[in-house]
Amino acid sequence: MVSFEIEKNLSLAEFIYVLDESGLGLRRPMHDQNHLERMLVNSNLVIVAREEGQVVGVLRALTDFSYRTFIADLAVISTRQKEGIGKGMLKFARNLAPDARLILFSAENATSFYRKIGFQLHEHCYQLKAEENFK
Repeated sequence: MVSFEIEKNLSLAEFIYVLDESGLGLRRPMHDQNHLERMLVNSNLVIVAREEGQVVGVLRALTDFSYRTFIADLAVISTRQKEGIGKGMLKFARNLAPDARLILFSAENATSFYRKIGFQLHEHCYQLKAEENFK
């Protein structure tokens, strides 16, 4: 049975494992462990899905636990996808801050998942990549 919990000390190795095994690592700076470590330790909400002690999913977020929860990563290892684990981690996050809006960027191949569970596309989201400058 899969359990969900807040994880204050997820190891970098476990984080990397889930990113790699979920496919999300293709969109993350996997070549730079220092960068990955900063991503992990500077998140104020990390939820893990575990089964028999093994991490099978990770949700990494920034939240004020009141108004907004920005989900930076939602990853489930590929052998366990389509079992409700991702949705379970999202529900766990929602229960921690029931008044907060959940916001995320979707990987191209995950848009149908988010639509299916009730997320709506927001047309006013903007980004400025690290390598881009203000004009």
